[in-house]
Amino acid sequence: MSAAALPAASQPFLFVIAGEPSGDALGAALIRGLRARTGGRLRVAGIGGERMAAEGVASLVPLRDLAIGGVAEVVPRAPVILRRVRETVAAVRAMRPDAVVTIDSSGFTWRVAQRLRRAGETLPLIHYVAPMVWAWRAGRARRMARWYDHLMALLPFELPYFERVGLACSYVGHPVLDSGADRGSGDRFRRGYGIDPATLVLSVLPGSRAGEVQRLLPLFGEALRRIEAARGRFRVVVPTVATVAAAVAAGVRGWPGEPIVIGEPEHKYDAFAASRVALAASGSVALELAMARLPMLVCYRLSPLTEALLDRVVKVRQVNLVNLLLDRPLVPELLRHNCTAARIAEEALRLIDDQQLRAAHLAGYDQALQRLGAGGQSPSLRAADQVLAVLAARRRGDLAARPRSLGNGGIHNDGNPDPRDRSPGTRNRKVPLSAHDDPGP
Repeated sequence: MSAAALPAASQPFLFVIAGEPSGDALGAALIRGLRARTGGRLRVAGIGGERMAAEGVASLVPLRDLAIGGVAEVVPRAPVILRRVRETVAAVRAMRPDAVVTIDSSGFTWRVAQRLRRAGETLPLIHYVAPMVWAWRAGRARRMARWYDHLMALLPFELPYFERVGLACSYVGHPVLDSGADRGSGDRFRRGYGIDPATLVLSVLPGSRAGEVQRLLPLFGEALRRIEAARGRFRVVVPTVATVAAAVAAGVRGWPGEPIVIGEPEHKYDAFAASRVALAASGSVALELAMARLPMLVCYRLSPLTEALLDRVVKVRQVNLVNLLLDRPLVPELLRHNCTAARIAEEALRLIDDQQLRAAHLAGYDQALQRLGAGGQSPSLRAADQVLAVLAARRRGDLAARPRSLGNGGIHNDGNPDPRDRSPGTRNRKVPLSAHDDPGP
């Protein structure tokens, strides 16, 4: 939908809610897409971080209050989160937007959606980023259908899980394709930081949540010391986000490689282009690294309680998005008890030295990105078009102005999807640790 398709004097007013940095990046890109489609005739309020702030959104809630992952990690923060839910619901009801767009972070955003419906609100609710029901807790699809009018999915195989329970769903593509991760300049990064062209550079990405950063930084630091003992001098760059920047800066003190901590996306992509290998927390950053064609390994640790709970319910073999798209284990995944400094160093050294392995990674990355739709229409513009289409349907009366109430809709009584569906990564054994619903920054 273009600006010409909007009614005269129409200025859509959206309330956009992101609960963590990856959602903040998605929200900022969506807002830019909506401005492009409406010719700038757009009002936005909501909750976000530094990226959405750059698009003019004054967040009603600090993002650091919401960017928490894991069962044991969330429990101590529950009073704060629930208070923020109440404040957000009150703000939406007071502002009366044309629609609410919630982005990932289901622990927070779904509570907002549920309470809006319980309060009798009938405005369109749109969710951006499908929960990983194909990996665990399939019954969440049916729960979503009770509250939401539309779901925008990032991955092409996700739609059937939601359509079968009556939730309108569209595949918009992954916004990493718009990120510019493939346009970094390694030479510019090296010149800017005085790094010799022959010096080995490693990127280390410890995550965007306080808990994961706290658990992974010591492991990454020890792994780097092992790599230094094996390979000698190198430099380290540590991209981070505002919510954990102080903790990251403190945590890398004493690391080998004279760590360079950076926060700007364009500098991050230059760092990727200058690097030989990336050590990364599991999350959507894997797709950025694939775009940058930087060989990677991924790691993740949660609290022992959260890991034990997830080990009982997770159904997929892989958690890394590249592996899921390929439906085979290409990127090393060091999870739970396998996430040790020794294993991290071992896999990193293989990726540094083994040219055949590196070539296999790059070929696999290209294949995974093709499956995401690389080279097609901008995912952010697709998402913007879908939001505007929902608004247009409501104006025409094609979208019922009432909360949704659905039955079983094809989901088995145990909450699992039809076993005839064999989405990528769901065959064979369980993986010992889940990919959280945010595929992470």
